[in-house]
Amino acid sequence: MRFLFIFFFTFNSLFANDYTILSFDNHPIHGTLIKSNEMSPFLAIIIAGSGPIDRDGNNSSMKSNYLKMLAEELNKNGISSFRYDKRGVSKSLGDIKSPNKIQFLDYVNDAKSIINHFKDTKKYKKIVIIGHSEGSLIGMLASKSIADGFISIAGAGVDYLTLIQRQLSNRAPYIKSMSDPIIEQLKKNKLVDSVPPMLNNLFGTNLQRFLIDASLFDPATEISKLVTPVLIIQGTNDIQVEVKDAEVLHAASSNSKLEIIQGMNHVFRQASEKFILNLQTYANPDLPIDENLPLIIADFIFDE
Repeated sequence: MRFLFIFFFTFNSLFANDYTILSFDNHPIHGTLIKSNEMSPFLAIIIAGSGPIDRDGNNSSMKSNYLKMLAEELNKNGISSFRYDKRGVSKSLGDIKSPNKIQFLDYVNDAKSIINHFKDTKKYKKIVIIGHSEGSLIGMLASKSIADGFISIAGAGVDYLTLIQRQLSNRAPYIKSMSDPIIEQLKKNKLVDSVPPMLNNLFGTNLQRFLIDASLFDPATEISKLVTPVLIIQGTNDIQVEVKDAEVLHAASSNSKLEIIQGMNHVFRQASEKFILNLQTYANPDLPIDENLPLIIADFIFDE
């Protein structure tokens, strides 16, 4: 998971398929399609957060399975789902030799390709996008005019660079003093030649253009453009994105519903407010996700 949102087939009661979609430029996007036993006409497309997070919510150094758990719980509620490895991640690596070859709009266009693919199958009455963290912005940009609904989970209410600046303000003062000048330069669309080694994972030269491009989009402005029903979900114990972000998005959208889940953190678990204890839940795949989350999503999908 990139620092922006922090440092750093199942065959029993459901039918799951590894499913490949060729994106706008013929890049293969691999994912898991779970078809509801009830042959539900509702499909949820789940978009993961920032960094090398795969379809299940895991990366090479962290196994969490929170996106896999969400998909399985939605299935129990009669909703089919498709979650996928983003371009450059896991099975969707393709022929990409370096992550810095990926542009922010590639993620948006991949999501559009996926939505249009499932629309073209004509198997689903309603296709709803669920964007988590970075996936919230990607999802709202991709959803316009082609999806039937949009759900933001832990989506930022401000642009990338402003969010990173806010997150770093809660770290040690010397981190803030090193990062603020870099962020201000990037906000001016200027690349930074020299970055302190300890900040290279966040502001390395291979990441700067991605951050600049992503920050061109204000989530509040983008969500205001959606004419389909919108659901905004935020946990109170999220150490990466705040309740005020959800409130900003809700205020900007004329047709949104806001759900605040008490005690839920960024990876959908009930967690302590204390940073270290909260962070420990990220790499514990044995912890279930909050029981209210899939129910809130299912209610929204069935009711709208």
